[in-house]
Amino acid sequence: MLGMAHAIDQMNRAVAQVVKWLALIMVLLQFCIVIGRYVFGFNSIAAQEGVLYMHATLFMLGAGYTLLVDKHVRVDVFYAKARAETRRRIDILGHMFLLIPSMLALLYWSWPSVRNSWKILEGPISVGGIEAVFLLKSLIPAFCILILLQSLSLLVRLFHERAQA
Repeated sequence: MLGMAHAIDQMNRAVAQVVKWLALIMVLLQFCIVIGRYVFGFNSIAAQEGVLYMHATLFMLGAGYTLLVDKHVRVDVFYAKARAETRRRIDILGHMFLLIPSMLALLYWSWPSVRNSWKILEGPISVGGIEAVFLLKSLIPAFCILILLQSLSLLVRLFHERAQA
C-alpha cells in the first residue's frame, strides 16, 4: 500500500512540475495583452481567455500537489495546538467524511456537464475566444481524481503511522 501511495505522490509531483510553468507563461501573456491593448491598440479575446484557461489549469491540476505538501487552506484553530495523534485522527476523519465524499459528489454531479460539453465540442466562452470550453470543463473531473488519489495516498500514510505508533 505504501508503494501505491508513493506512486500517487510522484504522479502529483510530476503534474505540478508541468503546470508550475503556466504561472510564468500566464504572466507573460497577460503582459503582452496589456502592451498590445494600451500601446498598439490591439485586443485579442482568445489571448484573454488563454490567461483564464492557464489560470484554471494551474489551480485545478496543482491542487493534488498542494494537498500532498500540506499547503492547502486549513482552519486550524484546534489543529495547530493538538497532539500528533489528535491531528492524525482529525486528518483521517476529514479525508474519510469530508474530502473524499465531497470530491465524489463533485465528480458525480459535474460529469453530465463535462460529457455533454465533449459531445458537442463546446465552443468559446466569448465570440472570438478559444474554441475549447470542453477542455476547460474537463479540468473538473481531473481535479476531483487528483484530489481523490492524493487523499487516498495520505490516508494510507496516516493509517501506517497510526499502526507504527
